Amino acid sequence: MVRVGGTAGGGGQEFEAGRHFVGFGPSPFTSVTKVEPVFLGFGIETDKYNDYAGQDVRGKDVIVLQGEPTDGRGHFLLSGSKQESEWSTAFRKAALARDKGARSILMITFAPSSSFSLMADGMGEALTEPGYELTAPVRQPLSGLMLNDAPPSGLGTYLTSLELGAALLGATPEALGQYVFGSYTTQRPPQDALRPQSFWIVVPQTRTELASENVLGLLEGSDKKDEVLVISAHYDHVGIQRDTIFNGADDDGSGTSAVLELAQAFVQAKKEGRGPRRSILFLLNAGEERGLLGSDYYTGHPVLPLAQTVTDLNIDMIGRTDPRHSPTDRYIYLIGSDKLSSQLHALSETANDRYVRLKLDYFYNDPNDQEHLYYRSDHYNFARHGIPVIFYTSGLHSDYHKATDDVEKIEFDKLAERARLVFYTAWEVANREQRPVVDSNKP
Repeated sequence: MVRVGGTAGGGGQEFEAGRHFVGFGPSPFTSVTKVEPVFLGFGIETDKYNDYAGQDVRGKDVIVLQGEPTDGRGHFLLSGSKQESEWSTAFRKAALARDKGARSILMITFAPSSSFSLMADGMGEALTEPGYELTAPVRQPLSGLMLNDAPPSGLGTYLTSLELGAALLGATPEALGQYVFGSYTTQRPPQDALRPQSFWIVVPQTRTELASENVLGLLEGSDKKDEVLVISAHYDHVGIQRDTIFNGADDDGSGTSAVLELAQAFVQAKKEGRGPRRSILFLLNAGEERGLLGSDYYTGHPVLPLAQTVTDLNIDMIGRTDPRHSPTDRYIYLIGSDKLSSQLHALSETANDRYVRLKLDYFYNDPNDQEHLYYRSDHYNFARHGIPVIFYTSGLHSDYHKATDDVEKIEFDKLAERARLVFYTAWEVANREQRPVVDSNKP
């Protein structure tokens, strides 16, 4: 329940869970709580457009609008084209709010309550059916209405209907539309901002503790053993649904198998007197499919300090060929290699040219990539702590998160070839005199 105006006992406008809002993740409002929210426009932080400028949201409850500045005719301010940016996704905004220390984020969608309840029933599926259109003062991309994956851990995340959103800002739906247009026209958050209203909220939640474990193997280095390279993958999948086991052979059995083979190779090298200078942590994470939980826990409880963690090489789905490539293509997608360190990017390309010669495809490294894969696997929890990363994947396919992701479809020759690239890149990182320098922070 959300009540705008009135008191804890009644009065004001009352809005129901499921009809006017839907929550994801842990609820910080298990008892009736009065909230004095902060309105942060679209919840965007870039050099070009920044809603967080001068704002400290630690411990606060943030209200943001769905989507990003647009002219209402399909042109987006941040990309300068009809291509939406990463900021159209709820996941990206929630992750930033979490990193800024917010307690919760309420994201106002442009879906009226008459259709919003469909999202509560289907967790967003109804709003992505072909031909579905929103009736709103401004059309925003549907992808922004739902989380691409599980929400970031430790943050209450709520999507609201248009009516509840307008009430939270003491405005009309038309005024919300004018805010969108105004931000596009001025290319900055409008100075005459909408005014957030205090409200009462209660979202009861039954908490069930579920135990899980990351699996770690540490290979000690020689003269630089106090520095550590992490090679990671996740060993969980989506579980059992409607009595059907989802095996996840590619997602992420392929990555898990690759990490085990890499561990064996480095251990054998050490036995032969050619062990790595830096230590290597082979990290198999739990809970990736539930919000990057295992890597989030590890980066909060590292076995060696994060300050001594030089790089994370993360492997997630490297056993198939995606629709963007032909069956004969020798390729791998690299994501994030240049986001924090130009040296890591150059090292990666040199290792490939020298040893493997795969086609390095940076399609998903584009900040305007609609899948936003940079934020959707375990490497991101290292990147958000300023640790250089590379995410290796062969891309999405028709069996992604389906019961048909089985071992019979794995292309083991390609899996092995891609794993060799990770090995040679790891070898260079582990044995060079200097660790990769952090010299950028690209989105």
